Amino acid sequence: MTPDSVIAIGQEALKITALLSAPVLLAVLVTGVLISLFQAVTQINEMTLSFIPKLIVLALVLAVAGTWMIDLIVNYTIQLFDRIPSLIG
Repeated sequence: MTPDSVIAIGQEALKITALLSAPVLLAVLVTGVLISLFQAVTQINEMTLSFIPKLIVLALVLAVAGTWMIDLIVNYTIQLFDRIPSLIG
């Protein structure tokens, strides 16, 4: 196992991590900004007002993109396991 192969595996892992986290983080970020704008306009400063919509959006994103996320991580894991013999020898 060469240092180049370790770096390549690490880069792939970081890419997969970014792909998995991006939909959830972006959806919650947009929701948070919209709720903050609503709170600034109406001057309602209630903490649960921002928490509950973010939680609902998170659940919706996971329900919609969950199968794609599982597919992505399972395929990456299978590819990684298939490469083990070539990495050892």
